[in-house]
Amino acid sequence: MKYEWRKSEKNIYLPKNKPEIIDLPKFNFFAIAGQGNPNDDFFGDYIKVLYSMSYGVRMSYKAGIEPKGFFEYTVYPLEGEWNITEEAKKKGIKKFNKNDLVFNLMIRQPEFVTNDFFKKLLGIMKKEKPLALLDKVKFEQIEDGKCIQMMHIGSYDDEPAS
Repeated sequence: MKYEWRKSEKNIYLPKNKPEIIDLPKFNFFAIAGQGNPNDDFFGDYIKVLYSMSYGVRMSYKAGIEPKGFFEYTVYPLEGEWNITEEAKKKGIKKFNKNDLVFNLMIRQPEFVTNDFFKKLLGIMKKEKPLALLDKVKFEQIEDGKCIQMMHIGSYDDEPAS
């Protein structure tokens, strides 16, 4: 039976419309860092490379390269951490400029994905689907611990309302 994070991890991935405190343990991620306006065309390339790697794991059993402990699952959603450049922080924000954004985009991976498997998959992807940003993708283990989350529905511009 396929693992469905939407059903098993609702508290993490389907937050409520009001703030709540959650405790997040260490998870595996494929991540890529960048800078700039997420509305610009380049941003789609960052998302494409993460999903290509993530679906590479998901479909690895069909190529006979699946990692030890593999099970079928639904690919996790795109996540992101956002900040502004150090230069923008020094200037202070009078008017928010999306070109000053720095980001770390990531897609969580199941516990059976290791750094060794990541390196193996990356090598295969470079040969079979050589996307320009592959060398920027990293395998990371992130433990957020205690945090506050809530659902925001709407554009990036409207996030302060949440």
